[in-house]
Order: sequence, then C-alpha cells, then structure tokens
Amino acid sequence: MAKKVTMQQIANYLGVSKFVVSKALSGKGGVSEATKEKVIEAAAQLGYFAQRPSGKPPKQERMNAAVEGMKQSVLVLMPNIRFQTKESLYWGRILDGISAELNKRGIGMVILSEQNAEHLTGLINPDAIMGMIGVGEISSEMLLDIHRLGMTMVLVDHENDLLPLDSIFADNFEAVFRLTKQLLAMGKDNIMFAGDIQFSRSFYDRFLGYRAAIELTTGGSNRPDTVKLSNYGLNHSLLKLDGFETEHFIDSFRRWLKELPELPQAVICANDKIALGLLHVLKEKGIDVPQQVAVTGFDNIEDSYMSELPLTTVHVPKEMLGKNAVERLINRLQHPEEPIVKLLVKSDIIYRESTLLKVERST
Repeated sequence: MAKKVTMQQIANYLGVSKFVVSKALSGKGGVSEATKEKVIEAAAQLGYFAQRPSGKPPKQERMNAAVEGMKQSVLVLMPNIRFQTKESLYWGRILDGISAELNKRGIGMVILSEQNAEHLTGLINPDAIMGMIGVGEISSEMLLDIHRLGMTMVLVDHENDLLPLDSIFADNFEAVFRLTKQLLAMGKDNIMFAGDIQFSRSFYDRFLGYRAAIELTTGGSNRPDTVKLSNYGLNHSLLKLDGFETEHFIDSFRRWLKELPELPQAVICANDKIALGLLHVLKEKGIDVPQQVAVTGFDNIEDSYMSELPLTTVHVPKEMLGKNAVERLINRLQHPEEPIVKLLVKSDIIYRESTLLKVERST
C-alpha cells in the first residue's frame, strides 16, 4: 500500500510551513490566493486529493442504506451557470434520469444550483447526504469544499484536473469521429468545426474526434488535394464561438461568412444550439442547406427535429447519463477502494434533412 501523502510532505515540497499548507487546504483563509493555488496544485500533483479525506469518513449506515435502498438523500449539484438549469433541453433531461433512478431505489434527491463556494458548505449537512452527483461545470473550489466534507462524488459531463473522481460522459470523440468519416465518404472534403473547445471537456473531445478523422484521411499531411479544410489547413479549420444559446452565435456566423474565401461543404457544430444558429444565418443569406453546405449538431435536443429544417445530429442518451451516475455513486459507496472510472455512454448518429444522407441511424 502506498504511503499516505501528508501536509508536511506538501510543505517540504513547496518550502513552506505545515501551518501554511493546513490553512490553504482547509479553505478557511489565512493565506493569499496565490499561495493557496500553489498549495492546491502541489497537493494534486503529489496525490493528496486521491486519498480518502482525513476528516470523518462516511457513516457505514449511509453506505448500507445505499445498498439496501432505504430512504436517503443524494445531493445533485448543478450550478446555474451556462444555462445549466432544470428547464434546459439537455441538462434537464439528465436530471430526469437521475430523479427516476433515485426514485426507483427509494432515495431522495436534493438539488442545489448554488454558484458560490463560500455559501455551499453552509447548505450541506453531510450526515443527511449519502453522496453527491455533480452535473455540468462545477468549479474546483466547490469540489474541493465538498471533498473536505468527506462526501463521495460522481460527475456528469465534467471532470476535474485536481480531484480524481468517477465521471460519466457521452462517447463524444467516437461519435464525431464516425460522423466526420461519413461526411468525408460522401465527398465532403472541405469541412469545418464550429465551437469553443475550451467551453467544456465534451466540446474538446468532439473536436478531437473531428480532427482524428481528418488526420486519418490525410495521413497527417493536410494535403489540399486530399482534404481542403477550407483552404486553411487543419489548425485553422476551427471556428471559435462565444456564448451559450442559439441567438449568441448569430453575429459570429455572420462575420465568419463575410471573411471566408469560400463556403465549406460541411460544418460540424459542437452542439445543436450552435448548429441551429448556423442554419438561421445560412437561410438569412440565401445559402441552401444541404445542397451548398451540410450542417450537423450534437445532443439531439427537441429543437433539433422541430426546426424548419430538421438537423442531422448525435443523439445523446441524456436520461441514461443520469441513471448511470446514480449507479456509479452507489457502486462507489459500496466499493470505495476501486479504481476511478470514466464511463462513456454510446451515442447514435441521426441523419436528417440538414445533410444529404437519407438513412436514419448509424449502425
């Protein structure tokens, strides 16, 4: 068994006192923000957060209740940022999956949309909560505060560089890899990707799937006679966007169309809301979809098939993400020493009128 990483080891590593490390890791202040960040980064590098918290461990009866399905409560933390709300066509369906699975097991659910880490711990009674499921983006500061309480955590559509936690994602890379290869097979050799790859890990993985398919086709050479990539090359085939909702992307797409030397034959969008924004601008400019430009999205929200031009997209089993998060939390409570798991849920490609493909689903 590996030796436990102590605060003294972190202090020795940084050349500071154990008192400074203790203050920084306690979250109670007493040190500068710069020092706190250095201590937390060093602690993560040394594996301090990978250990069971030094505070009171989760009560055994809480674990037993999880196993036996007795009435308990799970905290679902979904900070109200980036439109992460129960009303969201994406995040709301994940919450539905969590709620249904917890209800089936006779476990209660407490939803928190708190954004301020300073207020968070005052709202949580660890003795009344068997564990936490985090949905969407959650700050490291908030996760560290919950970690200090000794609470078991599972994340959905998010992961953290500091804390090794179980996480649940759609198969973002693989789905876009397959989608890009299909577009290339159709003869779409001038393809762009639209989305901010720093927005989330999911967006980044989707871009990597697109890039991998392009590189596989070009043999890594980016030869213009093989794949044009909008005459820019792979590094410039990414259209970066800001915002969260469809209307946020309208102006960016208008500027982009003015600057392009030629239209791409296809645009792979990081999610459906981006794709719907692009469809709006293309219609506004009189550009035919899919004859001139094929457009694809990701997530399969309701708006993707209720729009005037139904959108080719990747169907994410959103309720299944929530269900699997509950199962993962229960398993982690039962087997706390098991290796950390990153679970990928398979997605399906749904072909609609925004591309020329006529089949309904990928095989």
